[in-house]
Amino acid sequence: MLQELQERVRAAAADKRKLNIQGHGSKAFYGETPQGEPLSLAGFSGISSYEPSELVVTVKAGTPIAELEQALAEKNQHLAFEPPRFLGQDGGQGTVGGMVACALSGPARMSQGALREHVLGLTLLNGRAELLNFGGTVMKNVAGYDASRLIAGSLGILGAILEVSLKVLPRPVAQATLRFEMDQAQALQQLNQWGGQALPLNASAWWEGALVLRLAGAQAAVDSAVKNLGGEAIAPALAEPFWTGLRDHSDEFFKGAERAVDGGASLWRLSLPQTAPALAQVHGEQLIEWGGAQRWLTTAMPAATLREAAAQLGGHATLFRSQDKRCGAFAPLSAPLLRIHRELKKSFDPQGIFNPGRLYAEL
Repeated sequence: MLQELQERVRAAAADKRKLNIQGHGSKAFYGETPQGEPLSLAGFSGISSYEPSELVVTVKAGTPIAELEQALAEKNQHLAFEPPRFLGQDGGQGTVGGMVACALSGPARMSQGALREHVLGLTLLNGRAELLNFGGTVMKNVAGYDASRLIAGSLGILGAILEVSLKVLPRPVAQATLRFEMDQAQALQQLNQWGGQALPLNASAWWEGALVLRLAGAQAAVDSAVKNLGGEAIAPALAEPFWTGLRDHSDEFFKGAERAVDGGASLWRLSLPQTAPALAQVHGEQLIEWGGAQRWLTTAMPAATLREAAAQLGGHATLFRSQDKRCGAFAPLSAPLLRIHRELKKSFDPQGIFNPGRLYAEL
């Protein structure tokens, strides 16, 4: 299959035809509208190597995330950053290649780090049909700039991700979920206070007057935190579906957001400093994760207003789901940053054949 992919890329480069890199299509809604002939990597799947004792797995890009996680679970390990799998949504399910290309992380990102921090290396097929290898299979293996982290989140505009080496971690020994009744301002203040304490905080979510907190780690640490924090303990049988729904965007908030988008509203993803206060003069339904650093907002407010509000607090706003993306899915780049992006695109993909305009219209 690799030779076929290379031949497709060579032919497209020669004819200057555009290619739309695809896995199972679960995140076709994300970013700008896909363009070009489909270049499917769905068949390029499977685990290439897995060393549980080294906490490293190398997997082909078309492998479903759920399939990878099943193999990890057999060794009591997991992808600690909890990437959304979008199971059965939009006609597919999340794959490893799409996971890295979109760089989305789940609820545990606040404590376990973002996806790019778990990528050890990858193999990329560039616009010249060349295979490029970045990083490797250990944490300290790169001299100079780590290009694998550059490719994470690039939405395929630099090339087709073929294989990825990931850091995996053991599953927590103990977990507990607590619920607290409080408004948004109280929740943000409380999360900031807890963040400065030696607590096994793993994930948080605030929505409609309720703050839900997940603790994970050693049994003694979790038991002590439960005793000291108080709140209402949520049974595992109820807590696990909640966190899974939040992770996979299948819970009530995201289902409601999809219905609102069908009605003309938009779902925004705001990335802010954890210490940022509640957004002033913003209306719409909000869900707050990552200790306050990630704020989902379903609203019909103008893009410029939201982006200005986020910028004033030191963050940015991404148009996650919308029927109208004329404002651009991602926050506009300054002239110097746009120039850097253009030079990177030209270096990896000289003919501009991969995912044209998916990240920014100029790329």
